[in-house]
Amino acid sequence: MNPTATHDAPLETDVPARLDRLRWGRFHTLVAVGLGITWLLDGLEVTITGSIAGALKSSPVLHLTDAQVGLAGSLYLVGAVVGALFFGWLTDRLGRKKLFTLTLGLYLAATAATAFAPGLVTFVIFRMLTGAGIGGEYAAINSAIQELIPARYRGHTDLVINGSFWLGAALGALGAVLLLDMGWVSAELGWRLTFGLGALLGLGILVLRRWIPESPRWLMLHGRIDEAEAVVADIERRLGAAPPTGPLPRLRLRPHALTLADVARTLFRDYPRRTVLGLVLMATQAFFYNAIFFTYALVLGRFYGVADADVGLYLLPFAAGNFLGPLLLGRWFDTWGRRPMIVTTYLLSGGLLFATAWLFVQGWLDARTQTVAWSVVFFFASAAASSAYLTVSESFPLELRALAIALFYAFGTALGGVVGPWLFGSLIGTGERSSIGWGYALGAALMVIGALAAACLGIAAERRSLEDVAAPLGSRT
Repeated sequence: MNPTATHDAPLETDVPARLDRLRWGRFHTLVAVGLGITWLLDGLEVTITGSIAGALKSSPVLHLTDAQVGLAGSLYLVGAVVGALFFGWLTDRLGRKKLFTLTLGLYLAATAATAFAPGLVTFVIFRMLTGAGIGGEYAAINSAIQELIPARYRGHTDLVINGSFWLGAALGALGAVLLLDMGWVSAELGWRLTFGLGALLGLGILVLRRWIPESPRWLMLHGRIDEAEAVVADIERRLGAAPPTGPLPRLRLRPHALTLADVARTLFRDYPRRTVLGLVLMATQAFFYNAIFFTYALVLGRFYGVADADVGLYLLPFAAGNFLGPLLLGRWFDTWGRRPMIVTTYLLSGGLLFATAWLFVQGWLDARTQTVAWSVVFFFASAAASSAYLTVSESFPLELRALAIALFYAFGTALGGVVGPWLFGSLIGTGERSSIGWGYALGAALMVIGALAAACLGIAAERRSLEDVAAPLGSRT
């Protein structure tokens, strides 16, 4: 009979040590692809809405206005925030596997329904539900990835998965160009097929996720030690891992039912420095990123005369820089260390944006050189932004890992999705390069503040087990 959360006797297990001793194998690749696809899907969804705005406005069925296109984008973000909080709470209570299956199913159904939307009301409702699915995914899959990937690979893996958002962005831009600009299908059918693309990807991944087990760490925390050890044994079998040559460190804990008081006490009493660090890193990168990304099309169009139909092509080098940054720099977060790499990438992001802002204000850039400059800036900024998510996801105890991810994600999304685009949209509306330059300077200064916060408050989590970085609540009783 499996132990349950009702037992008072402490439990002992070597599950975390067995997971962290493993070398990378096909199982870990399956986890990274099958769960990490969420970031690609989010990039796809965000880009699609901007790329097909013209088709949505000219649609004989929807005939949306600019304000209504903006409303759909805002409600997508609202859905993401609400979904992250609600499903993040459920993920810690019901398990990682149940929720990363449920949230992907919600995304798949909602984005497919969007392709058949008959009017504005249904369109924005389905967009909000799509966002809820993606927001819930962030909490469920980030916690599962953190708990299944061995400690020495955790940083690089997490950064590359976060950076895959930009593969989705490039895919969305290319899909919009092929389906709308090449004239292969009508514009009305084309925008509907672009949403169908996301549904097809989601369906394939839903099948793939059947082979990903429940997190043994989550099972362990809920007193289901026998099940946790059986899952670890199956992972070891799938990887062909040899048995340990000696005894491994064992964790002693009591299953602990999480309460809101636990959450508040953990964030504000036990780990206040980590809470401040997470908030600063998430807020600064969210403003920096979303302010520029959501308005780059306006800059290209107003100041460089780039046609709306060609904007998607300028996204491709921008997306390449954003993906290559985490891919090439990620390993240094596991070797050189979290704190020095976070400080370095935040500082470089801020400094390079200062330089880009000055060149822009002086009028020394054209559409191509502006895009190159942004690509270089975000080569480093993408790694910096991904490290903010990494910091939040590994800094707090396992019992509230998914909820902590959801809280910080919701904060960053709400701030970056509301304040940044609104401010920069207003600055672009002035038509003055100097006004936009001051906005860029603000974003750069915020990244420098993030670097200072990491220098003062950062933790050395590289190559350490999650239980060592933050002891489970149940191990303290």
